[in-house]
Amino acid sequence: MEKSEVFLTLLEKASLIIVLFILISKTKGLKKMFQKETYSVKDLIIISIIFSGLSILGTIVGIDVEGSIANTRIMTIVSGGVIFGPIVGIVSGFISGVHRYLIDVGGITALPCFISSISSGILSGIFYTKFNSKPRRVSRWVYGIICGVIAESITMLLIYLISTPRGVALLIIKQIYIPMIVGQIGIGFMISTIESIKKEKDEIAAFQSKLTLDIANKTLPYFRNITPEALQKICGIIKEEINSDAVSITDTEHVLTYVGVGEQAFNKPGISLSNFTKESIETNKILNIKVDKDEHSLSEKVNLKTAMIIPLTDSQGVIGTLKIYYTKKYDISGSKKSLAIGLSDMISTLMEISKIEKIKEEKNKAEIKALQTQINPHFLFNALNTITSFIRINPDKARQLIINLSTYMRYNLEISDNLIDIHKELEQVKAYVEIEKARFGDKLEVIYDIEENIEAKIPSLIIQPLVENAIIHGIRQNGGAGTVIIGVRQEDSRTKIWIENDGVTIDRDIINKVYTDSVPENKIGLYNVHLRLKLIYGQGLKIYRLDPGTEIEFYI
Repeated sequence: MEKSEVFLTLLEKASLIIVLFILISKTKGLKKMFQKETYSVKDLIIISIIFSGLSILGTIVGIDVEGSIANTRIMTIVSGGVIFGPIVGIVSGFISGVHRYLIDVGGITALPCFISSISSGILSGIFYTKFNSKPRRVSRWVYGIICGVIAESITMLLIYLISTPRGVALLIIKQIYIPMIVGQIGIGFMISTIESIKKEKDEIAAFQSKLTLDIANKTLPYFRNITPEALQKICGIIKEEINSDAVSITDTEHVLTYVGVGEQAFNKPGISLSNFTKESIETNKILNIKVDKDEHSLSEKVNLKTAMIIPLTDSQGVIGTLKIYYTKKYDISGSKKSLAIGLSDMISTLMEISKIEKIKEEKNKAEIKALQTQINPHFLFNALNTITSFIRINPDKARQLIINLSTYMRYNLEISDNLIDIHKELEQVKAYVEIEKARFGDKLEVIYDIEENIEAKIPSLIIQPLVENAIIHGIRQNGGAGTVIIGVRQEDSRTKIWIENDGVTIDRDIINKVYTDSVPENKIGLYNVHLRLKLIYGQGLKIYRLDPGTEIEFYI
């Protein structure tokens, strides 16, 4: 067979394998598996089976050339290893190598191909490790093709060294080397297929994050004072943004508001909850409900075919549900479920924010309560803007910042006169710090010097305002660059807590005003923490001027 014929035939076989791989990767279960960032043992077994099968198929449909088999086996082995790691590469290389040897025992290239199959799996695993341990300057598919070329060259070298008679071995190499080297371009297609699938997941996640933030921005004004009218506006915004047929919000006993198809039937006082809703509240689990037959409906009042019921929670537990309805029967996709979870978290948090004014009024009844720090709306909007900026460039970071913001705001709403575990306070501090670090970038460094196994009870919202003060008045005024140290240490029967920064040194006048109780009553920050500590323990903050920077410490 002429070299050109070998090339064209191999191209045809490679195209077959690639098309088959694309079809496999588009199946629902495997697509979801391929989109994972990390793979379980079960995942790796399934993926190894897939690539082993494709490698064996590449051998089966190969071309006979002077007693050898020109095939696409190496292309598939290397693709699996470079994409999914050494386990997939080595397993598929070994299995397909054994198959290649057994179908041609004693063949002129049987042993070299067996050895090269295993070595290709190992080589692809090495390329995978190197690619993932360094910043990506070159696309993965380029590394894959390079790996494939090296692996195929090793195959030719082994044929030359092991196969006999030597003249036939050279003839085989002459006819198949170039076509099989060019055929490694198929690795690029296989890698690009997987990366496009992963990118699709990131794009969906980015879209969901942006959509959730858009809804948060639009609904935020209505959460300031929750009324039936405000809840109706909120449900209307959610329904429009997610293209559902109806949206409802309930408490633990009744439907609070319902917008969409059939709203006249449900927007009546005292509408009780369905059994499905009660189940979701009792179990604190998301329920996906759909009719069993097209002629049936989820409600006697309205023709609804599909519903998703998501619990809304606060620090006390489940406080109600968010319900999303569709008039068509279909399975709720994973992306829609993720979006719904994000919406429920957002609504839960914003509903707690709406309680701030009531909390503030109650706290103002006593001096200690009047000093509790409230969520800074400027910080909230700055945080939302920071998260928005990460949505397109780093969706995973955006999702993590949303979690940090939720943790921060949820903690602020759990203000209590009771002493709390210091680790709970530090969780809120870390959530705040991560948001600020996202804004400052590499300029801000925060060091946690916290003694292991520390056990202490402290007043809530004592450490975070001091950290915020260090960042805003120390680091930000220093051009946004610097280091903040948060320290906790046990000293005999007391716990020492200190916050240090190397930014702008605090003004002596400010220290004097804090110590002499001459800070204006409407100011929140150092003085509030100082006064609260004095009221509880009889001793407030100790403030030291550094060169440069400031250190603030107190004892519990």
